[in-house]
Amino acid sequence: MKQLALDIGLARAPSLAGFLAGPNEAAWKHLQLWVGSPTRSPVPTYLWGASGSGKTHLLRAVEASLREAGALVGWLDPSMAEPPPFDERWAVVLMDEVHLYSAVQQHAAFSYFVQAQALQRGVLAAGLLPPAQLQLREDLRTRLGWGHVFQLQVLSEPERRAVLRQAADARGVFLSDEVMDFILSRFSRDLDSLLQLLDHLDAYALQTQRAITIPLIRSMLENE
Repeated sequence: MKQLALDIGLARAPSLAGFLAGPNEAAWKHLQLWVGSPTRSPVPTYLWGASGSGKTHLLRAVEASLREAGALVGWLDPSMAEPPPFDERWAVVLMDEVHLYSAVQQHAAFSYFVQAQALQRGVLAAGLLPPAQLQLREDLRTRLGWGHVFQLQVLSEPERRAVLRQAADARGVFLSDEVMDFILSRFSRDLDSLLQLLDHLDAYALQTQRAITIPLIRSMLENE
């Protein structure tokens, strides 16, 4: 059955505390310790895995944590056609979706690496593939792979079901097995999107004074 992407404009603010690690606990704990350390290691970290495994969530969560602590953070992703020059005030550099980088972005990423290492600043990067399989310039690919490398796994359906149940319980929301089956079979496997859906359903149910049922979900989507 075709799964529906969800774009309902209720993005949850990414946070490390709110990341539901499941099989990705090693990477999650590594980033928690790294972000929380007063002497942050300059050894780079690279996260890789399929879409929906939480790579961008973790990068944005690290960014949010550091900004809350008053740190400046460099960011690079494929949407940035003209990357800014390296800023020596950056505490760390974050690079998302490196597998999609253009030649210009690869040049910027390599420059960021060189300058970050010279200043003992950390680099956290993420991509779809392990370092050895990235179709990038060799000097950049080598640097992405020389530090800590973690493969992220997409949560299984039982894990996503358990997470949704836990999140619903925390909100005081009841999701029947029928509603849970409907959600998991028709919407994106991306857990962030599913939790955004739960937020939206909770708000819509309160607004309409109705319980969360399959007809309510259909009604909500029709009124988007």
